[in-house]
Amino acid sequence: MIIPACSAQDQPESLLDDVLEDLSVNNDINNSINEQNWENELEELSVRLQEPVNLNVTTREQLEQFPFLSDLQIEHLLAYIYVHGSMKTLYELQLVEEMDKRTIQYLLPFICVEEINNRSSFQWKSMLKNAVKYGKHEVLTRMDIPFYKRKGYEHTYLGPSVYNSVKYGFRYSDQLYAGVVAEKDAGEPFGALHNRYGYDYYSFYLLLQNCGRLKTLSVGNYRLSFGQGLVVSTDYLMGKTVYASSFISRGKGIKKHSSTDEVNYFRGVAATVSLTEKLDISSFYSHRSMDGVLTGRKITSIYKAGLHRSQKEADKKNLFTLQLTGGNVSYQHKHIHLGITGIYYVFNHPYEPELTGYSKYNLHGNQFYNLGIDYAYQWHRFSFQGETAKGKQGWASLNRLQYSLMEGTRLMLIQRFYSFDYWAMFAHSFGEGSTVQNEQGYYLGVETSPFRYWNFLASCDLFSFPWKKYRISKTGSHGIDGLIQATFSPHKNLSMYLKYRYKQKERDLTGTKGSIILPVFHHQLRYRLNYSLNEVLSFRTTLEYNHFHSQDKAASLGYQATEMISYRLPGTRLFAEVQGSYFYTDDYDSRVYISEKGLLYTFYTPSFQGQGFRCIAHLRYDLNEHWMFITKFGETTYLNRNEIGSGNDLIRGNKKADIQMQLRIKF
Repeated sequence: MIIPACSAQDQPESLLDDVLEDLSVNNDINNSINEQNWENELEELSVRLQEPVNLNVTTREQLEQFPFLSDLQIEHLLAYIYVHGSMKTLYELQLVEEMDKRTIQYLLPFICVEEINNRSSFQWKSMLKNAVKYGKHEVLTRMDIPFYKRKGYEHTYLGPSVYNSVKYGFRYSDQLYAGVVAEKDAGEPFGALHNRYGYDYYSFYLLLQNCGRLKTLSVGNYRLSFGQGLVVSTDYLMGKTVYASSFISRGKGIKKHSSTDEVNYFRGVAATVSLTEKLDISSFYSHRSMDGVLTGRKITSIYKAGLHRSQKEADKKNLFTLQLTGGNVSYQHKHIHLGITGIYYVFNHPYEPELTGYSKYNLHGNQFYNLGIDYAYQWHRFSFQGETAKGKQGWASLNRLQYSLMEGTRLMLIQRFYSFDYWAMFAHSFGEGSTVQNEQGYYLGVETSPFRYWNFLASCDLFSFPWKKYRISKTGSHGIDGLIQATFSPHKNLSMYLKYRYKQKERDLTGTKGSIILPVFHHQLRYRLNYSLNEVLSFRTTLEYNHFHSQDKAASLGYQATEMISYRLPGTRLFAEVQGSYFYTDDYDSRVYISEKGLLYTFYTPSFQGQGFRCIAHLRYDLNEHWMFITKFGETTYLNRNEIGSGNDLIRGNKKADIQMQLRIKF
């Protein structure tokens, strides 16, 4: 085991892709995937690669940023340091209760141990002086160039097909962050028409942390997450993944928004103040323009794509405003946590979308509020968390119990009730659907490592929908989502897993307009092998099989085979990766998802249907500690079609190829 020092690690940020890909491989079977931007989470974790957390002075908040750590593991780690004093070596992690081999492997690149120096109290003058002297700057620019032409560029799209973004960030320790983000999507004009000021999207953020009693101050664009996310959360949740802690919502409070995501953020000012060691109070205000459609001075739809390529899309830009204010009070004492979160938001025009069928009870009106109480308690091997919230309409509750039967064995039970008329525009939490509304369910998961090299996980989620859902024209529909996975890791250079997942839910029979509703069944089998010969060469093999059937149609099949080879040229900072995939599916229901390496701070898992090949070549060169360049070429070739896509996105031909380039400068 290599013990990292408290300095920048000589490891590429691509390590983050491996960790997050392991944690999220099971989201693909969920038909309600909520596509979100991973930039914020990846960027925050990458900071820890450059400046690892010193465990001897770490805080609960710092450890909670790691999605692979459970609450019990965090509690036992803090208790170990409190009882035994400062760690001398990271080998001591093996002595911490609940710390298993896989968690330690995930954690090692992000942490270190070093002696504690006498720390003086916070002073603004010294902090600002040190920030000027020791602060770090980063400039990151990205350009995507397609080698194909979509139909929209013939008459509809107003700009070139090139995508470009520029990000500047300044950081000093964990105390001061500032930056600017600019982005132009493919097809959007640059410096012309509705973008006469250059880029289509601009963002600014300033974040102060741990400045005496001022725990957090954010000005500009920021994110919020409190409790279990039933009132407000703009963080990414991994859903029902194979790792028991990965769907924990920890209420991370106020965070900077430094990504190119044009939807999931707030704009204004937010602050958290520590009144006492145990009591924090937060408040926030946001005022931002939003995209949508206005009809007769009423908002009839909210446009969340962030694309302004055509005149029709540009006409939706910044048509109305949303003001929001609220706060949170949080109390933490030993093993008890209590919190209250309130939020009030108002549109400058009434929001009145067309509400029929399954959307009958969706949010509408002008003024809204949510109020929630979150709670947590830890006692020995028990960990309990939950939140109950009330809105202008309806209410919601989520409760989670985790129990460690013995070292290496954890039991997880999650109960949720989201009423069919609960209104919460900014809520985001655990569930089968993509919104905190119209769902009830019980999730039971068991994770255990009974043998030296083995890890097993079994889970079952029983869910139901009190009201109608998309493609389900009846009330009280229900389903089941079950998973079994076995992981074998005999050596640090070799690991593999085999996973089976079964999902059953109800759906309208095609062509009956909802008069006949039948169950549909989805089986998924996936095998993954990771093997590295040494520190410069590694392989990854993925095999997947999907089987989808219902009573109204013949069974449809889908499968994919993917091989990835990663190579680091000895004695250089040149990293190369090639990946090839073959996929075949009968239809959209049996589609497959293929994970591949993206650019810095990105994570890419596209879906495929039909028959064809997908190949990528990813090259990264770190010239020195200041300059880094990445280029990625990807091409998809379909064997069973002559056109790709539809509408303005139609590509005439069976091939889709593009190149992505990224340059980072640090100084």
